[in-house]
Amino acid sequence: MAKQASIQGLQAFQDARFGMFIHWGLYSLIGRGEWVMHYESIPVAEYEKLASQFNPQKFDAGQWVSTAADAGQKYMVITSRHHDGFSMYDTALSDYKITNSPFRRDPLAELANACARRGDIKLGFYSSLLDWHHPAYRFCLESGLAWSDYLAFLHGQVEELCTDYGDVACLWFDGYWPHDLDEPGREYFKPGGSFEFESLYDRIHTLQPQAVVINNHHDRPIPGEDIQGFEQDLPGENTASFNRTSTAYLPLEVCMTINDNWGIAPADQNHKSSIRLVHLLSRSAAAGANFLLNVGPSAEGEILPVHASRLRQVGAWLEQYGQAVYATRAGELAPARDGSYVSTRGKDCHYVLSLYYISDCLKLEGVPEAISQAALLDGTPLRADRQAGMLMVTIPPERRDPFATGIRLF
Repeated sequence: MAKQASIQGLQAFQDARFGMFIHWGLYSLIGRGEWVMHYESIPVAEYEKLASQFNPQKFDAGQWVSTAADAGQKYMVITSRHHDGFSMYDTALSDYKITNSPFRRDPLAELANACARRGDIKLGFYSSLLDWHHPAYRFCLESGLAWSDYLAFLHGQVEELCTDYGDVACLWFDGYWPHDLDEPGREYFKPGGSFEFESLYDRIHTLQPQAVVINNHHDRPIPGEDIQGFEQDLPGENTASFNRTSTAYLPLEVCMTINDNWGIAPADQNHKSSIRLVHLLSRSAAAGANFLLNVGPSAEGEILPVHASRLRQVGAWLEQYGQAVYATRAGELAPARDGSYVSTRGKDCHYVLSLYYISDCLKLEGVPEAISQAALLDGTPLRADRQAGMLMVTIPPERRDPFATGIRLF
């Protein structure tokens, strides 16, 4: 039987509810997203030249961790190596890495140290399963390398991440989408063999018993995976066309961008408002899912000011209403059919997050008969009346938060 993360690790991950995703690499120099090498058919030899230009002198690990803390985020997940094959840490398994760029430093080690100093934010790692640079992935026969060479590289890098950077929150895999491999034009993404997930996951759970494993393969989880992920959508939705599978039995995570790109793209100004981000966080928690929100830092190593500002506004809201998000589980009250509210479940109460004010009171359906009272999260009692099988809760206009108002039912 495949190993899983420890009960404590799974609980800590679910309790966190809000994390920072970080897509950062050589593609940041180009500024057209993290898939630019593929979309623009940049040859390997040409793309490699970016490594000699990468020197993010404004990178400050402590500042990044402080930004996450200000946002109320409890974990960070950074790209250790994206599909372009460039390692963002001092791996012993490749010379194509950030410590061989003019920057010379290991930002993952600096982030691990910064997280350890704070103690309240954990660090996790994204690892790409495909690699547009590694010859054993791209063309085994022409390079004379076998698939086993790439497998040793991939598994070896994961072992480095699990042994050299302290306690790890999660290993987040991406780059293998079995549903998509038979579509025209997807031949480039077909692996040369099995990724041997069972042994890979078992190794992670042995080295980091509390770390959870997530694989963004847009399919139902397989043994050894601890979390089911959804990309650019809430569980049960498929507006992005990635999530064509049903929700399984595992804890959930939603990953999403603040604008439309994962890697930095200055032309992309479609930034979600802070209110929209609060609503997405609330709806994720109500579905029993963590919300992993992405930032794409600049080539100089800075989180974009507009993203940092949005994050701080979400954090200010969480300071007041975080008890309805952190350490909660999926709401037992169905979301309002008109979208006006969602609910989460605490240890001894129901929480309701009022997102829109359709009328003067919330018309809550499905509230157990034993519950008859409501209060704001600061303890201020609210009027609650039973009518036509619903609990009608009145929130005075002056106490309505413009982002979302949290209340407790008991």
